[in-house]
Amino acid sequence: MIPKSLRIWFVIHFIMDVITGLPLLIAPVAVLTLLGWRTVDPIATRLVGAALLGIGIESFLGRNAGLEAYRGMLNLKIIWSATALAGFVLSIITTTVPPAIWLFIGIFAIFHGVWICYRIKINSNHSS
Repeated sequence: MIPKSLRIWFVIHFIMDVITGLPLLIAPVAVLTLLGWRTVDPIATRLVGAALLGIGIESFLGRNAGLEAYRGMLNLKIIWSATALAGFVLSIITTTVPPAIWLFIGIFAIFHGVWICYRIKINSNHSS
């Protein structure tokens, strides 16, 4: 059984990803310039927007799925948030980043923690 709270988190994730991903897909230079980026690669930014939309929309579409689907989606979300956080840290170490990076780090860190907690909870409740 999937906790109702996890299904709610998936909907929250969908909303956050659409709010973030759609502007990055449509107007990457305008959005990131507004957030303090001096140099913006619109192709890479649009790919990030597309990834956010893909993962977020799947969160919404899969919110009523079963255990195995949730395991797979949680694994994807854990990998995505961990590698995104690693990318942010590498960027901080190797280049000048705008202060807005900390907002993104905070958001990804919160979701990463949520996904890990639920993945552990699902594993402990449904060992296979």
